[in-house]
Amino acid sequence: MRARKAAPVATVDVLRSTIRGAGLRSTAPRLAVLKRLMGAGTPVSHSELYDELAREGMDRTTVYRNLVDLTDAGLVERTDLGDHVWRFELKRLGEGPKVDSHAHFTCTDCGTVACLDDVEVKVRAGRAPRAVARRKVEVQLRGLCDDCG
Repeated sequence: MRARKAAPVATVDVLRSTIRGAGLRSTAPRLAVLKRLMGAGTPVSHSELYDELAREGMDRTTVYRNLVDLTDAGLVERTDLGDHVWRFELKRLGEGPKVDSHAHFTCTDCGTVACLDDVEVKVRAGRAPRAVARRKVEVQLRGLCDDCG
């Protein structure tokens, strides 16, 4: 299994431009949240982000509101991997929208989450409901990771 590597850290000017390009004001909290998501390389929860950003003086509500703003602006993707915890990851940055979706793998033993960018999952079905074509579809794989297996 190959997990997504963390994105290279962009300059502050690129991050500001990206935030403004999405129609948002470029604020210090938004820059901090976006920078952490860029460095993560895997979906992270609000709680995980807060634990990192609290050291910079950010409170839990500020982190959450900025995650919601960045998600609504189309910069961040929100997903639930079956444990009722929203996780967030970058959707697009810099050169344009990320058009390809990807599967996520969750280890059923240690809880590690990995993005599977290089994995193609095919679902065979007679005919999918029209609603599937109009909505976001998430593929989530579960099992034991290499460390636990």
